[in-house]
Amino acid sequence: MGDMANLFGTGRFAQPSGQEEAADEAHEAADEAAEEVRLRLAVDAGEVEAMSVLGAMLLRRGDFDGAESHLRAATAAGDRAAANNLGVLLHQRGYADEAAGWWRIAAVAGSAAAAHALGRHFRERGDEPAAEYWLCQSAEQGHVLGAYALADLLEHRGDDAGAERWTRAAADRGHREAAYRLARTLDRRAGRSRADDGAAASAAEETEQWYRQAAARGHRRAALHLGTILEKRGDLKEAGHWYLTSAKDGEARAACALGFLLRDAGDSESAAVWWLRAAQDGDGNAANALGALHAERGETQTAERWYRAAMDAGDDNGAYNLGLLCAEQGRTTQAEQWYRRAAYAGHREASNALAILLLRGGDETGAEPWFSKAAEAGSVDAAFNLGILHAGRGEDRTALRWYERAAAAGHTEAALQVGMARLRDGDEREAERFLRCAAGGGSAEAAYRLATVLDARRPPAPAHELGEIAQEKSECEEWYERAASQGHRRAQVRVGMLAAARGDVVEAARWYREAAEAGSRNGAFNLGLLLAREGSEPEAVVWWRRAADAGHGRAALRLALVCARRGELAEGQRWADRAVSLGPREVAERAARLRDALRQELSA
Repeated sequence: MGDMANLFGTGRFAQPSGQEEAADEAHEAADEAAEEVRLRLAVDAGEVEAMSVLGAMLLRRGDFDGAESHLRAATAAGDRAAANNLGVLLHQRGYADEAAGWWRIAAVAGSAAAAHALGRHFRERGDEPAAEYWLCQSAEQGHVLGAYALADLLEHRGDDAGAERWTRAAADRGHREAAYRLARTLDRRAGRSRADDGAAASAAEETEQWYRQAAARGHRRAALHLGTILEKRGDLKEAGHWYLTSAKDGEARAACALGFLLRDAGDSESAAVWWLRAAQDGDGNAANALGALHAERGETQTAERWYRAAMDAGDDNGAYNLGLLCAEQGRTTQAEQWYRRAAYAGHREASNALAILLLRGGDETGAEPWFSKAAEAGSVDAAFNLGILHAGRGEDRTALRWYERAAAAGHTEAALQVGMARLRDGDEREAERFLRCAAGGGSAEAAYRLATVLDARRPPAPAHELGEIAQEKSECEEWYERAASQGHRRAQVRVGMLAAARGDVVEAARWYREAAEAGSRNGAFNLGLLLAREGSEPEAVVWWRRAADAGHGRAALRLALVCARRGELAEGQRWADRAVSLGPREVAERAARLRDALRQELSA
């Protein structure tokens, strides 16, 4: 729109003035008047063709009385075009049977237009065989309206092949509705087809061609579908052009789609303008989009108004979004009310949300049927939630079945649960498959579990001195690192251990420190060991103390040994006591011997 305004503003495109337009109209009227005078003179001279043409001119003007006498005279003289137009005139006056009689005369004489009109007449009367005969006569003579009307008749009868043949014939001759209907037929067929990639691409190209032909002739729904195809392909600029064309012609769905395109481009203000236009025309999706936009801005009352408008337009998402809005505001009763409304209408995510709401309120019995309804309708989250519900009851087999269903649909956490179940069953290969799916989906726990499976298969690595980097990272270490980078503390510790084994002290210290600072007692203990080996025992003591305070027995034993070496016997005995209580057994045994020795020293 802006580009066009700029081009007009440059003066490169001359815009006709009101005076010029009036002058053109005056010239046309004068030419028509002159032509009428010429025709009347020819009629007076007895020219049959002039009678027919003058009758047609008066018919178009709406002068039925003036037209009828000339058309009857020309028809009596054998002019078939006049017979067809006389039929049109009589049909418009309400004399359908007499009109059909004149159309038959013209059609028999070879008028394709009359054959089309006669076919339409018989179809309106319910005489389909006669309608098909005359429409076929018209279509075979190349009459585009006859071809389209014949296609419509055959489609109604269920003759899909015949309907497509004549729809294609009409489309080839420029009939825009035929082009659109042919594109829709090809589109639906492609949705059901299992053709190979080459055939599918060819069919998609033909479908787009027909949508484009209809859209170029001003078919607004064709422009909408063409925009959708282009948007899916990533041609957003051209998609926007066709959405705009369709939206300007009053297609609410195109206005809504244009709004989403603008929003994704970062222009929320322009998006809102088109959503508003679409919503005012009854598009529920646009009303929901406006509601979400106002909700993001914190304008909850306006958001609620648009969600209600969406609901009134028959869009169940309106009730679901109202439920979400109420839930965010802590209005649980109202949220349940709206969730139920959407859920009863078959909204699967509303069913899942209602079940979660009931479960949080302690109504497990009421929640389960809604989880089941949502899952059966295809909600992946509901299937996963059913798995959690059954697992909580100890019904592991049923839980696994729901986890598998959710995992098959790409649910990351469900795939993790299936992978862990397979590990417990000893099916390591299947476990690895599901853990890879979950880890690839972003689950840090799955990445860690997958790494442990791969780690267990690794041959022992040759030992290296600290500071000597000698080997490449294995796949299991890459998975540990992926989990570690997502904040998984055990993975961070393990990455540190592998780095240390590889001789990369700096990398090991970095990962140990990240784990320790996140609360990992093993990370703190290992960081202490690393610092002590590097000669930084005071800092090592700080980390061992943190680990021991968190319940790490080995860290407590290390502290007891440091204190004993420094001569801090009482403090050493206290940490030895702590190590005895924390374990594990071999640590407890060593700590007990150290404690007894320190006690003897103190009593000596």
